Amino acid sequence: MGQLALAAKITHVPSLYLSELPGDRHGTRQDAIDGHREIGRRCRELGVDTLVVFDTHWLVNANYHLNCAPHWQGVYTSNELPHFISNLPFAFPGNPELGRILAKVCNEQGVETLAHDATTLAPEYGTLVPMRYMNADQHFKVVSVSAMCTSHYLNDSARLGWAMREAVEKHYDGTVAFLASGSLSHRFAQNGLAPEFAFKCWSPFLERLDADVVQMWQHGEWADFCAMLPEYAAKGHGEGFMHDTAMLLGALGWSAYDGQAEVVTPYFAASGTGQINAVFPVTKQDGQAVPVPEASRASSYKAFPRL
Repeated sequence: MGQLALAAKITHVPSLYLSELPGDRHGTRQDAIDGHREIGRRCRELGVDTLVVFDTHWLVNANYHLNCAPHWQGVYTSNELPHFISNLPFAFPGNPELGRILAKVCNEQGVETLAHDATTLAPEYGTLVPMRYMNADQHFKVVSVSAMCTSHYLNDSARLGWAMREAVEKHYDGTVAFLASGSLSHRFAQNGLAPEFAFKCWSPFLERLDADVVQMWQHGEWADFCAMLPEYAAKGHGEGFMHDTAMLLGALGWSAYDGQAEVVTPYFAASGTGQINAVFPVTKQDGQAVPVPEASRASSYKAFPRL
């Protein structure tokens, strides 16, 4: 029925917002902002109605969660970096129907997922920052997905991504984009050194590791990348333990994916971390290479009670 039309790995660094404001940082992230706007333009061209954001700033300790309220509007200040993102206004529509469909199919495939369509929970800045540039006119509906998963298996996140693709293609009458909102390496500069590392990666090791990964993506070395993802997430300080990336690759077919990444905003460093905007062409897949879920196969597993 529906279509996954576009998939991308995107940045959400707070310095994008600082780049808009008067001061020393003005204009310094214009390339990343332009990358967001280009991805938004492509989504419009493809007829996308909803952006599903895998948000590595939404921390959860149990299960997977979808924020699919009918609408959000407010003013946001980051509790993590209130001197970077302060009083940021936001407003855009949600998609409760799609959120419920996504959660249903994820649960059917063994990944415990809850859709929150009647909630006062506002999105985190992993969703808010990209939407500021991709969706300023509220053209797209939005579903935000928890992707800072503290107690979860990467295999479950990969399966969640595939289940969501199947949910769209088999049960949703519309066109969707999946956006993995998170960095590559995510080792912040040590306290006191943030200004010095505003435009630098924390270490040559992490910068080289990120560069090699981007090259793997561009060359389509997906079997190797999927095999190394758990170690890359740990040793490369991946943001949100790279669950957003596992979700994205799961949706694309995991190690069987046969596309090559297109870099929209070249790799850049921000406060020690490694960032990029890259589009991953959606190719035909059967899901056979996507890992089976692990949590639901544990001997003492119990499904989350439905209250």
